[in-house]
Amino acid sequence: MDTKTLMLRFDELLGMLDKHPWVQASLSLLLLLVAALVLGRLARFVLLYAMKALGRQHALQWLNDLRHNKVFHRLAQMTPSLVIQFGLNLVPVISAAGKNLLGNIAMAFTILFMTLAIGALLNALLDIYARTIHARTRSIKGYVQLAKMILYIFATIIIIATLIDRSPLLLLSGLGAMSAVILLVYKDTLLSFVASVQLTSNDMLRVGDWIEMPQVGADGDVVDITLHTVKVQNFDKTIVSIPTWRLMSESFRNYRGMQQSGGRRIKRSLFIDVSGIRFLTDEEEQRLSGVKLLTEYMSRKQAELKAWNQAQGNVAALSANRRRMTNVGTFRAYALAYLKNHAEVHQDMTCMVRQMAASEHGVPLEIYCFTRTTVWADYERIQGDIFDYLLSVLPEFGLSLYQQPSGADMRMGLAGREPAQGGLALPAVKEVEKPHTEPAQRLTSDNPA
Repeated sequence: MDTKTLMLRFDELLGMLDKHPWVQASLSLLLLLVAALVLGRLARFVLLYAMKALGRQHALQWLNDLRHNKVFHRLAQMTPSLVIQFGLNLVPVISAAGKNLLGNIAMAFTILFMTLAIGALLNALLDIYARTIHARTRSIKGYVQLAKMILYIFATIIIIATLIDRSPLLLLSGLGAMSAVILLVYKDTLLSFVASVQLTSNDMLRVGDWIEMPQVGADGDVVDITLHTVKVQNFDKTIVSIPTWRLMSESFRNYRGMQQSGGRRIKRSLFIDVSGIRFLTDEEEQRLSGVKLLTEYMSRKQAELKAWNQAQGNVAALSANRRRMTNVGTFRAYALAYLKNHAEVHQDMTCMVRQMAASEHGVPLEIYCFTRTTVWADYERIQGDIFDYLLSVLPEFGLSLYQQPSGADMRMGLAGREPAQGGLALPAVKEVEKPHTEPAQRLTSDNPA
């Protein structure tokens, strides 16, 4: 078939298309759609390949964050709609209304993919910020989520206005009449946003903080702070989601101050049996004076009491008029000296042993000090070692720990038998213990630290 014949056939085809305008318009639109898809694929390949190559440079590594969040992928998706939007003017025999309708649809897709690209860009900026040192103290995830929400709301309004060929201001004016409904629907969002701003501006909460909020079952580390919720991973590995606004309307405990101080508090009491509290005898005073941790205290206290008693004159001969040392007071001084010489007790923080109000459980002696570490396992070990030693040394002062009688103790008491070693002797069968006069070899030989 020669060229002249081909030209004749082409002219015949054009003549047929002129007789059927809708067929001509359909073929033109099909060709435009194919060209848009091809150019879209080409733009995506070129853009992604170029950004991948540039991202290998050290100074432009932030481009990898944009690529991983599909920012360039969304931008490339705008190409087909842009090609259709501007290529409609080349399509023949199509009415103005048809061009307007197709142009509005193409523009709506362009706005949609542009909105998705901006949302992906915000996600990429969040990833970039997460690698900075400021991310440890300031979380911007809530602000990013709020910005994306506003972006999507306005994008939806603009897309709808484009599709119905109306001004977006017309739809925005209608939102004013629906403000009450909007406030009701987004009440939690607004409360959470205000709470997020206050928490961040006042530095009340950070990712990684250990917080405790018993009313919601939270006791663990903060792993994520978002616009609506704060996620806390408890120490049993469960996750608790707390509405952000509740952290402002209700109280919670943040242990960040303890972790930053370098010391963790020990606050626990020893309940001393009241029946064992008494004055020290002269022999016991002499024996306890040989204890290294009590030597200074005993000499100072004995001199103080001797001077006071001598100042009272003859009335000091009566026992009730004399001041004497007690076993519980001496033990309290020993426990304080023990803490002061303990290598793992923080000496720059409060350290004391105080006697609390007596109760039906005995006389509480509260140990109040701080360890030199905030690591949980080490803290529990140090606390256990301290109380193990103090519990073991109580008999050296003629003291015992209060313990309620068990069923076995009751049965032995009713049967008139002595309790087994370690059991509790009932007051009805308990014998009065004679003053201990043997040297306190264990106190002088043990290393208090």
